[in-house]
This record gives sequence, C-alpha cells and structure tokens, in this order.
Amino acid sequence: MKVAVIGVGHWGKNIARTLKELDALEGLAESSPEIRRRLAGDYPGIPLYDDYRPLLATEIPAVAIATPGPLHYEIARAALLAGKDVFVEKPMTLSVAEAEELVCLAEEKGRILMVGHLLLYQPAVAWIKEYLAAGKLGEVHLIHQERLALGRACAVENVLWSLGVHDVASLLYLTGRTPTGISITGARVLQAGVEDEIHLELYFPGGLRAHLHASWLWPETQRRMVITGSRGFLVYNEREQTVTLHRKGINPDLTNRDEGTEILFTGDAKPLTRELEHFLDCLATRKTPLSDGRNGLAVIKVLAEAGRLLAKEEAIQ
Repeated sequence: MKVAVIGVGHWGKNIARTLKELDALEGLAESSPEIRRRLAGDYPGIPLYDDYRPLLATEIPAVAIATPGPLHYEIARAALLAGKDVFVEKPMTLSVAEAEELVCLAEEKGRILMVGHLLLYQPAVAWIKEYLAAGKLGEVHLIHQERLALGRACAVENVLWSLGVHDVASLLYLTGRTPTGISITGARVLQAGVEDEIHLELYFPGGLRAHLHASWLWPETQRRMVITGSRGFLVYNEREQTVTLHRKGINPDLTNRDEGTEILFTGDAKPLTRELEHFLDCLATRKTPLSDGRNGLAVIKVLAEAGRLLAKEEAIQ
C-alpha cells in the first residue's frame, strides 16, 4: 500500500522519512517553498505538490496528514470525501463536532480513519496494559503522568492539546474506561488565552483517579507515568523506555513496607515505525486501527471538556 504525506514540516518530515523506509511513500504536499526545495532533493522521483487538493485528485489510496492542528479537520474531511483512507496526526480535530463528523464520514464511506496517538505504539505501554489487566499490580488506585520540558510553544493549541493529548490517549487506553468527572487548572505565562502549563484530574468509575502535569515551560525534560496499585507501584520512564516495579507501599497499620525494585520491561524508541506499520497493515487487511476515529473522538471529548473548564476559569479571573 502507498501513502502520500500532507504537511512535511516539523513532524511530517519524520512521517515521510519513515514511510520511505517502509517503501510506502507515494507523494508529498507542502505549502512552504523552502521546505519543498529540500524535499525535492531528499525525495527525487516522489511527486511533490504545493497544495493538498491536486494530490487528492490522484489515484493515491491513502494520506497521512501532519499539518498544524487547525487544518486537520478540513483536510481529513476532504480526503475522506475523495475516497482516501486517512491517518491524521493528533489532535484529530479541535472540536467534538468536527471529530464526530469525521468518524461518521469514514464509516459512511467505508474508509480507514486512524489518529496519530503515538504512545499507544510504544511496546512498554502495551506491556503495561497486559500487566494491569492480569491483576499483577492489584487494584489500581492512582495514575500520575508528567510531560514536562522547555518545549515548542504553540500560538493556538495550549499545552494540553499540543502535548498532553498523548497522555490522555494512553490513559484511556490503559484504563479502558470513560472518565465520569474532570477538573483542571492552567497557567498562562507567555500568551493570553494559551495555557503553558496545566494540571488535569480525571475521575473514573470504581474510585480510580488520574493526574496529568504538562508544561512546555519547564527547565528539565520529564516524561513518566507512575501507577499506584495495592501491590506496589509501576514507573514508566518514557525517555529510557523502562518499566520498573517498586514493591513498596503502606500497610493497613500505616507502617511502610519495602521489598525492593526491579526493572520488568525495557522497550525501544521506534513507536512511529510501529504506528505506520500498523496503518499500512490496516490498509491491506481493512481491520480497525488501535487508534481509530472513535478512539480519537474519546480523547477530543476529554480535551474539549477540559478546555471548557479552563475558559470558565479564565472568565472568573
């Protein structure tokens, strides 16, 4: 199966390179003349377009969309209407209504719609899901996530939509549950109306709670998840791709116990290759992607509700 990439800038260049390595790159669409000049040298013989519309008129069966987030809905909708299968980077859209429309359109047209929730394709995350499902950590009480760095600030999407979307997607995947409540606070430092840092709380049936701290205004890079269970703690270090079990806790009499730590799993750092291999497999077999449109919609619903609460907080202030 062959795929064309629409938007070959900051992240799209990685998608294009990976598809080329998989012998699946069929075309490139990029509006920037400077980037197109580079692409012409890097990908000789690959059709190159300055607009996505002529590309959609070709026989290329599928597209990967990696443009800025505000353009995702418009381009994905046009691609589905043109009969293409679609891979769209996160966030899928910037509203629930747009996400719902894309899901319905893909189902109506019989097209594959897959969302770029990269963490779901980390082997460590799949391993954690199996470990929790087997009950090896006991009852899960708390999940704490950190995505912090002196990062790439955006002018439209806040840090939750830009970075935290990864963690929300992995959290919904790991728990297999829909949150029953959301609370959030945010800090706007660099720009009015755009949160550079957020603290998100999600409440799930059964008493499970999750917390996400995300910031692109942070002096150190930290990417990890801590899962608190009745039998101990799992710590996923995303940068090192390790999952460590801490056999520690507090006993019923409030005394501490410590039976040591052990690295249970070590993965690698090639989730994009696995993600795009999965997309190509779905194109060939017509199976539903792990991060399909409905998965993307569930994430957008959480982000949209968090955004509503942030707007309410800003209005009060």
